[in-house]
Amino acid sequence: MSAGGVGTPKSLPSSGPKSLQDMPHPLAGPSSEDVAGGELTPSPDLQLPCSVADKDLSLPNGGTPAGTSSPASSSSLLNRLQLDDDLDGETRDLFVTVDDPKKHVCTMETYITYRVTTKTSRIEFDLPEYSVRRRYQDFDWLRNKLEESQPTHLIPPLPEKFVVKGVVDRFSEEFVETRRKALDKFLKRIADHPVLSFNEHFNVFLTAKDLNTYKKQGMALLSKVGESVKYVTGGYKLRSRPLEFAAMGEYLDMFALKLGTIDRIAQRIIKEEVEYLVELREYGPVYSTWGGLEVELEEPLEGVSACIGNCCTALEDLTDDMTEDFLPVLREYILYSESMKTVLKKRDQVQGEYEAKLEAVALKKEERPKVPADVEKCQDRVECFNADLKADMERWQNNKRQDFRQLLMGMADKNIQYYEKVIIRLINT
Repeated sequence: MSAGGVGTPKSLPSSGPKSLQDMPHPLAGPSSEDVAGGELTPSPDLQLPCSVADKDLSLPNGGTPAGTSSPASSSSLLNRLQLDDDLDGETRDLFVTVDDPKKHVCTMETYITYRVTTKTSRIEFDLPEYSVRRRYQDFDWLRNKLEESQPTHLIPPLPEKFVVKGVVDRFSEEFVETRRKALDKFLKRIADHPVLSFNEHFNVFLTAKDLNTYKKQGMALLSKVGESVKYVTGGYKLRSRPLEFAAMGEYLDMFALKLGTIDRIAQRIIKEEVEYLVELREYGPVYSTWGGLEVELEEPLEGVSACIGNCCTALEDLTDDMTEDFLPVLREYILYSESMKTVLKKRDQVQGEYEAKLEAVALKKEERPKVPADVEKCQDRVECFNADLKADMERWQNNKRQDFRQLLMGMADKNIQYYEKVIIRLINT
């Protein structure tokens, strides 16, 4: 949105009508602390029969670093910054891009589609390259399917669907381009994930020419973990979160609160800059008019007018950068934190079920009761949640560190460029 909507939006082509920083990765062997005692154990006041108490019902905790990718930046400051977290491009075997938005005008509705291009060497795909067109609701379908079939994993967020009518034109070139970038990032995050990228629904989304056929069939082929988690009722109350996950929840609450504050302040700054820009555009021509009336002052007054015009251009560029680059990243990570908290709540629910079933076994009068299979299965689900949640948290922290490093360095560079443009014009004047 140019200068916050000062100009007329362009039209689209139409087709016609612990410390979290020290958190280990769960794919490695357990640490010495984990061997000494698991993260999740029965409550101290819960007395178990000896055979149950002797059985290892604790959960593993450990891991190795997860690899992440970092997008390149053209910013001069970022070019001087050596990122040490880049993922070697040769190790990737799935590349997805979203581009070429097109407007479709039909009798009943008007909507935008995007071209999704896939290049891969994976044997799960019949061809090395695919190109399909998808609309926003198709991306939404994919995310819902990923949540159903991979409930223990963090699913990347989508950009918000609804906009305020009359305030934002959802068919303007600026809005569509901002959404395209967000959808492209959404698919790239899934493609880089070691588990989500192999999901059957993701494969269908990337390859099927007619996705509506699969939607109608209701492809609800959930994984075993997905099925078990889906049918867990909300009647189990968690005694207490393990310290590590309690710290994770507190961090996410604080992170979302801080980002929300930054987002609100940034929007106020942009609004004030847009209002200032309107005044500045009316201010500059006054000096040109004045110069036409006084020949002796014409040259210096024209210089002032030109300087103000240059300031207008520089400020408009800076405002566009804030609107198109800065705000979307803030909002994505606010949504990301909400997604992570949702997975954390699911994990708590499964742990609550596990504790309730374990307590039921402990209350049995048998001297050496056998641990029921459903208790062991529930324990497996909690272990799976713990491992996947910690792995995804580690990946998310790595991505966040890289994204915000690039974002803040890039915005600093844009501000430097803004003041350089203004100063150079003042010196020349």
